[in-house]
Amino acid sequence: MKSITILGSTGSIGTQALQLVALHPDRYRVAALTAHASREALFEQVRRFRPAFAGLTGLQEVGEIPEDLAFCRFAAGPEALHIAAAEVPADMVLCSVVGIAGLAGVMDALRAGRQVLLANKEALVTGGHLVTEAARKAGKPLLPVDSEHSAIFQCLQGAAGNRPVSLWLTASGGPFRTWPREKIEHATRQEALRHPNWAMGAKITVDSASMFNKALEIMEARWLFDMPAEQIQVVVHPQSIVHSAVAFADGAVLAQLGIPDMRVPIGYAMSWPERLPTGGAPLNPLTLGSLTFEPGDPERFPALRLAGECLRAGGAACTVLNGANEAAVAAFLRDEIPFGGITRLVEEALAALPSLPADSLEDIYEADREARALVAERIRKGTV
Repeated sequence: MKSITILGSTGSIGTQALQLVALHPDRYRVAALTAHASREALFEQVRRFRPAFAGLTGLQEVGEIPEDLAFCRFAAGPEALHIAAAEVPADMVLCSVVGIAGLAGVMDALRAGRQVLLANKEALVTGGHLVTEAARKAGKPLLPVDSEHSAIFQCLQGAAGNRPVSLWLTASGGPFRTWPREKIEHATRQEALRHPNWAMGAKITVDSASMFNKALEIMEARWLFDMPAEQIQVVVHPQSIVHSAVAFADGAVLAQLGIPDMRVPIGYAMSWPERLPTGGAPLNPLTLGSLTFEPGDPERFPALRLAGECLRAGGAACTVLNGANEAAVAAFLRDEIPFGGITRLVEEALAALPSLPADSLEDIYEADREARALVAERIRKGTV
């Protein structure tokens, strides 16, 4: 039996991971859970899975704890994330906190020697060199949970050590795949949140619509697989059956296929190198019909261009992109800026903050703060 800590347990990834724990009670035991501010949802999870520790990282205090949860230790604030990631004994830590807020938990877990299951792409986007070095010192590979990176990781398990010449990151294309750029500019919040294939949180769904999720995934793949941006290709695949692929020197391509279901990559990370049932439907190729592929379009979706530019620029450029995007998406979801303003604000932040260092966690957090402050100032002045 393996013990698992889940950072971000009330979100989409966390709740699906707990479904897998419930499906295999002889294989997994929950050690700790954290949520941002979903107090009642966390309490219900604690009742069912009985962890030793639970935390509410986005609150200053937990508040009154029901009597039937007295067996569990609770904490609030950033300390709760540290306790769960580093102090509570666990075989593995699933990091599914959204945004740069998850970086500290990833680093804490690695420094404590935990096996990290990584669903927080921003940890590698903002602190890739620090995270990968910490993983090297821990002596354990980062196990990707994003469906695309899990697909690449799975393909590489069958590569017998052969190094790929390129990685194909597939993208659904989001709700605006066929829209002209002028129409995308004025898309509404409701339209951006209408993803054709996946049910996800608001932030990542907007990122899918703008394709900033693919920009972040290019950066994540660069660190996970030690692959330069020039050898990472975004391929739009509307059916979301091919989750990504790996190309080799002899022209062969290995791809991972499956029904869109996040329990598959979550489950593979939890059970690696084994495979366990997830409760999902198996793929039946006879029912698929046509599978189509298109090139990513950096003209309509400039995020695809910005990813390579930031990786080549080095320093804190990727952190600035991520921080500006997080702040801009939050403003869009508050109806403060148009959809097209997200990209404009990110490009303005990158132009204004071109050479910030990223040698330490404090450097990264400072670059993030500066990017967010710049976005807030632009919005305040109404210049978006």
